[in-house]
Amino acid sequence: QVQLVESGGGLVQPGGSLRLSCAASGSIFSITSMGWYRQAPGKQRELVARIISGGSTYYEDSVKGRFTISRDNANNTAFMQMNSLKPEDTAVYICNAHITTDYSRNYWGQGTQVTVSS
Repeated sequence: QVQLVESGGGLVQPGGSLRLSCAASGSIFSITSMGWYRQAPGKQRELVARIISGGSTYYEDSVKGRFTISRDNANNTAFMQMNSLKPEDTAVYICNAHITTDYSRNYWGQGTQVTVSS
């Protein structure tokens, strides 16, 4: 019943910026939190950023001060502004959300590739 559709990835030079979006649709009662994980080849999947319903945010240490996560609650959409991108930010970014319909569980987006390269 619920889909997460994410977009905004691409190829950018070091120091550049990208803005990711993740839109949830379906029979949604509430969204507790939304965020992004990332997966790079040879590395563990890691939580990059998360925003909860009350507005509190979490950032992985390596992206603090560079990435900003926000929500448009009316449209069940999260955004992550990524500035001062580094080659080590290269990964597939996968949206994740805790959503209640008939019950509460995690949902995952399809992933979007972010490549930071000269």
